[in-house]
Amino acid sequence: MRLRTSASSRAAIIETPIGRGRSSLPTLERRWGAVLAVDIVEYSRLTILNAELAYYLYKSHRHELLDPKLREYRARFFKSTGDGILAEFETAIDAARCAIDVQKGMIRRCRSAAKDSQIVFRMGLSCGPILADAEDIYGHDVNVAARLQAIAPAGGIAMTDDVAIRVRSVLAVRLEDIGAHCFHNMACPVHVFQCRCDNAAVKRDLVAPGRRSAALVTP
Repeated sequence: MRLRTSASSRAAIIETPIGRGRSSLPTLERRWGAVLAVDIVEYSRLTILNAELAYYLYKSHRHELLDPKLREYRARFFKSTGDGILAEFETAIDAARCAIDVQKGMIRRCRSAAKDSQIVFRMGLSCGPILADAEDIYGHDVNVAARLQAIAPAGGIAMTDDVAIRVRSVLAVRLEDIGAHCFHNMACPVHVFQCRCDNAAVKRDLVAPGRRSAALVTP
């Protein structure tokens, strides 16, 4: 097996004896991205209580809030992971704005719902170099985002320090430093910040959606 890299170092094709010369495997694009992982808190419990209700509530939140926000903030890629979403954005600010808007929107949408039947999201945000093909995204920061989602507060967001630095420079968001976390099969600990997306913790963005500030010049 051999890895051939293009002169620009942005794409590579894995060549095997079977597929050599036939481009049988997809081209991988190397790019910088911000990865957002979304999951439902206690979805198994909700399905035990009423599986159909849990399904239709989730689908309505997807259709009316989550998917439109992914489009608004120009997600380059997103896919369903069963009861969650994995998405990738060009900048960490776009990813953070999307996450915050969704979480604030969920507070409004669930305000009148019974507490034991509410759909509540938790989210993880990471950024860095990724690999992408036509079907999926891959790389260390994709895995980090998924791990962060698992430790995020209910209704909130957990993010790496790289994301937090960018967020603090542009958004009026209160972040809590919860220190370094060691995750299974990851050699280095991850410095984690979290955001609790209630009305007291999150203020209006300092930069309007769709605009680029000086802080966005560097991803």
